[in-house]
This record gives sequence, C-alpha cells and structure tokens, in this order.
Amino acid sequence: MSGTARTNDPDEHKPIEKVRRLRIRLWRAAKRQPERRFHALYDRIHRSDVLWEAWRRVRSKKGCAGVDAETLVQIEQRGVEGFLEELRTELRVGEYLPKAVLRRYVDKADGRKRPLGIPAVRDRVVQMAATLILEPIFEADFEDDSYGFRPKRSGTDALEALRKRAYAGGGSHVFDADIRDYFGSLDRELLLSFVGERISDRRVLKLIRLWLEAGVMEDGEVTEPKLGTPQGGVISPLLSNIYLDRLDTVWERRHRDLGLLVRYADDFVVMCDTAEECARAAREIGTILRELKLELHPEKTRQVDLTDGKGGFDFLGCHLRKKVSGRLLEKGVRRYYLSRWPSARSMKRVRQRVKDETDSRKNGVKDVRKPIERLNPILRGWGAYFRTGNAAQKLNQLDGYVWRRLHRFKVRRKGRNLRAGEARAWSRDFFSGHGLHRLRGTVRYPETA
Repeated sequence: MSGTARTNDPDEHKPIEKVRRLRIRLWRAAKRQPERRFHALYDRIHRSDVLWEAWRRVRSKKGCAGVDAETLVQIEQRGVEGFLEELRTELRVGEYLPKAVLRRYVDKADGRKRPLGIPAVRDRVVQMAATLILEPIFEADFEDDSYGFRPKRSGTDALEALRKRAYAGGGSHVFDADIRDYFGSLDRELLLSFVGERISDRRVLKLIRLWLEAGVMEDGEVTEPKLGTPQGGVISPLLSNIYLDRLDTVWERRHRDLGLLVRYADDFVVMCDTAEECARAAREIGTILRELKLELHPEKTRQVDLTDGKGGFDFLGCHLRKKVSGRLLEKGVRRYYLSRWPSARSMKRVRQRVKDETDSRKNGVKDVRKPIERLNPILRGWGAYFRTGNAAQKLNQLDGYVWRRLHRFKVRRKGRNLRAGEARAWSRDFFSGHGLHRLRGTVRYPETA
C-alpha cells in the first residue's frame, strides 16, 4: 500500500485510548488474582490498535536501523499501514521470525565499552507490542523497591528513597552491589520459567524465546550466545525486571529487617543501620544471586560506612555522602544528612560532551550560535536530572566550563583578526544573550521527607 494513499499518522486510528484501557484491565485482573496465569494474550499482541501504538512509541524514540538497514524514514515513505499489516499477518499465521540484532558499542563512564544489541525496526515494533500487553501483568507483582524502566518511576525516585531512609535515622552503612556481566549471564531457561509463572500462552513464550535466541551480528558474522539477552532490545528492560524481581521478592519476604533494598535495573544498593546488618545483607544477597545463576563483581562490590561523612558511594550517576547541616551547626547541633550531587564520572562525561560540541577544529563553524544550539539540549537534559539534591555547586562549575569553552571557541574562530580587548566582551551574559541555557539557579529541592 502506497504511503501517499493514506496518512501515516497513527492518531488517525486513535489506538492510544483503546490500548490504555486494555492495559488497565490487564493490570486489574493481575492485581486481583495473584495466582492467575494468562492464556489468551498472543492475539492481543497483533491487534491493529496495539501495533499502531507500538509503532508510535518506537517512532518517538527514533533510533537507527538494524541488520536489514531499514530505517524509520524508509518505512514511513513506503507506508506505515502496509508495514504494520505485513507484521500483523506474519504474527497471525505464525510466520514471524526475528532477525539477528546488530552489535554496537557505547562508551561507559569508566572508559570501557558497553555492548548494545540493536534489533531491526520491525522487531522493535513487535517487541513493543508484546511489552504493552505483558508489562501491566507483571507490574501488578513487582515490588516497590524496583525503580528502573517502570511506569511513573525514575532514578530520582530511587535516590529519594535512600535520602528519606537516611533522614528517618540510621542508614549509615551501605552495601553497594554490582552484578558481573548481568545481561550476558542471565539464564534464559530460568527467565522463561519466571515469565511462565504468569503467562501460559505458549505462543507468547515462543515469541520471547525467538528474541532471546535470535543471535547477534558483529562484523558481518552472526553468533548465537547461549546465555543472556542483548542490551538494547525494547523488551529487554521488562525481561530484566522480571528476572531480578525474584531478588526483590526474596529480600522483601525474608530479609527486609536487615535494610532497605533500592534497585534500578541491575544496579542496586542496600542501606542498613549497622555494620553487622550490612555484612549479613552482603551474604544474603550473594546467596540469592547464586540461586539466580548470577554473581557479584568482586572488584566493584563493597560495604561503605557513611557515619559522620566517612565514606560515600556512587549510584545512578550521583555521589551520595552524609554531610553535616550548616544551619544546625550554627545552633550547636551536629547532625548529618544524606546529600547527593553529580559523581566525578558524570561530571567528566558531560564535560567531554561539551568539549566535543565546542571544538572549532572539528565542527568547522564560525557562528557561536551553532554550538550553543547543540549544547542546550545536553545542558537541559543533564540539569533536569541532577538539579535535585545538593547539586548547586556542580551545576555552577559546569556553567563555568561551558563559558570557558565557548570563549575559547570565539578566540579560535577570530584567530589573527582578534582585536585588542575584544575577548573581554565575551562574558557569560554575552553567551546567555545568544540563547545559552544556564544551569545556575535551576536547582529544585525534592519534597521534604
């Protein structure tokens, strides 16, 4: 079907409200019946309204092509409706087969590379459709200590849970955990058994198995790992939460008296009151993970003493440490509160991004408004995440670094044409006048515990 015959705007079909109502019904049914296994879900995955909503969400996230090199723009040009109808037919008659994921690498904060698997667009749409149907069922079961990749939850919520726990008293000892190669070590059969505790539809289970076994293409060759799930798939965060929900559940039922577990995907900490509880928490966490066929990273896992600001730890891009309250200290009261600000790695990464965008030799532009246009989305996004807590000093430092980089950009672009005293006019206000987003004054403190 030609892309010019009908509009490709999914809003014309108004699937959003219908899919929302379907998800609410599934969540309510799962909440009312904790032991229920859902058996008639596959047909809902390939419903036209679900596929349209899946396409809308995949399109909004943009992203590049997979192994078939087919892009979102190409699909729109040939017609989204025809593309979705092809997928629907393949799913309905049982002919759908996912393609291998394309292996790419992204830089990690520690300088190493993180492998990502990029599914083809068609597979991303089907994975999103499956996520739309499965997510509300498992959301009804997930524990409150899980915050990663869940509706209406965020990294800031996880950080706030720790701050409130420390504010309530205690919380001076933290077990800072790191799972070794989580996405590469996840046991697929165990994962499918966890999914099967809620889903009895064999076609849905087969669909998930197909994605897990689709293979990875790197340098033109396809390999088929026996363990793990590629990081980067649309459904991978949900599968990850289903797998580690066993950790959350066991902790909540058996060990919650030892401390507060806060988990964001595969990154988690346990906040305890005493060193003895922290040591016991470390042992129990190790036991639970071994049952999940996972292991802690010995070099990245540690116990931290926060008492009187002795130590701190990094979590979700922030450094957390107890600091004495200056206002109370003036009154003769020495009390420590858990504070947080951007970690050294987070600062290093954002400075590198600023440096890249203001490198006059690489970008080859003369108008300072061009790098400012590229910097503003970076600064706004970074600032929106880190502006809570105690980040004012770090935000001001980044403002200063951005100003120095832009000042250097102007000097380099002027070169020999730079007149005496001209550079003094390029103040912070000068760049703000050209539209630069400033972080100073944007701190918004979270609600009082």
